[in-house]
Amino acid sequence: MNVTSDRPRTRWGVLTQPDFRLLWTGETVSGLGNSITVVGLPLIAVEVLDASSTAVGLLAAAVWLPWLLVGLPVGAWVDRIHKRPLMIACDLVAVVALGSIPLAAWLDALTFQHLVVVTLICGTAAVCFNTAYHSYIRIVLDGRDLLEGNAKLQGSEAATQVAGPGVAGLLAQAFGAVTALVADAMTFLVSAACLKRISVVEPDRAPDEKGVPLRRQISEGLRYVGRDRYLRSMVTWGAVINMALMGYQAVQVVFLVRTVGLDPGLVGLLLTSGSTGGIVGALVATRVSRRFGTARGLLLLQVATAPFALLLPLTTAGSGLLLFAMGAFLVGIGISVANIVVGSFRQTYCPPHMLGRVVATAMMINHSTIPLGSLLGGVLGDALGYRSAMWIMTGVVALSWLILAASPMRREHDLPQTHEPEQAPAKS
Repeated sequence: MNVTSDRPRTRWGVLTQPDFRLLWTGETVSGLGNSITVVGLPLIAVEVLDASSTAVGLLAAAVWLPWLLVGLPVGAWVDRIHKRPLMIACDLVAVVALGSIPLAAWLDALTFQHLVVVTLICGTAAVCFNTAYHSYIRIVLDGRDLLEGNAKLQGSEAATQVAGPGVAGLLAQAFGAVTALVADAMTFLVSAACLKRISVVEPDRAPDEKGVPLRRQISEGLRYVGRDRYLRSMVTWGAVINMALMGYQAVQVVFLVRTVGLDPGLVGLLLTSGSTGGIVGALVATRVSRRFGTARGLLLLQVATAPFALLLPLTTAGSGLLLFAMGAFLVGIGISVANIVVGSFRQTYCPPHMLGRVVATAMMINHSTIPLGSLLGGVLGDALGYRSAMWIMTGVVALSWLILAASPMRREHDLPQTHEPEQAPAKS
């Protein structure tokens, strides 16, 4: 059951709705915690355990591994159960897992294996939470508010990605990397408390879905995405763009330090450009979609922003740094708007009983190319040089819009609001 509202529009928009405000608050706070984790765990590995760079890379891989191992079954499972209790449970699991690290460190019992296990547990909890979360937004918000709601959530996520590393660094410097992780664990408690207070009632699962084998439901999700011309194009684009983005991001720090000759502080400042673009993208996504249409606006913005990725390998010292900042900023805008439009489209287009599987299938495929892109970027950097690797990977980003242009959206003003039964039969 979707929550509807007859209230007049205000500048605060969907934030005037109590249930969405609770969801947004919890997600923003826990998003800040996730950003702290990204910095905090490697700091603990390096400072407390004296881990090697290979070990730190293993920690990074462990974050994404659960998507490949359990993403599809989790999608089918989420479609069977109520979303909010699962999300609360995931938050509490993260609290316990992250809280075990400071406890072990204070008892002088912390090991690298402990960090890996905690990372895998938190990664698995994130798979379950994010899959349920994308389905739950549709329950909290009316369909007409989904685009605005997703824009608000995407904007706060981008903001926490800008602020999180800085907060983590300050906490680690003031109290130590281990103690900083306590603050991280507390953010998940805030998220659980906010979710607990949401009043919307979730609909029960359809009776004809009960007793269906999990394997069959997974197959239905894969077939639904594979056969649908809109979803298929979006997932393909997402997989390619993720590979290319991670490919150049894998070498951009080394490129800026060793090729361009920057100090670490300036490198960090430049790398915030993409997240800043993400914030701007979240602010303009709703206006762009209303002005040009969801289909045409998405495609036009990708055409207008993706080619600016080619500014990154042109970066030189001095005024040439503006090329990197502008390129990352504009690419960030395009990616942010695409995430909002595609996420909102899935939530309105897919039948409710299929949404968890569709989200999990899309995310599993999209995330599967992240480690591939990182590996490819690193190999190209060592084999051809860092600037050449940047040219190759940003070249893929610049051309990625062609995948969307080849889809049906090139002929349409708006993306459809309901699924197409002739392409992907689904029970209603």
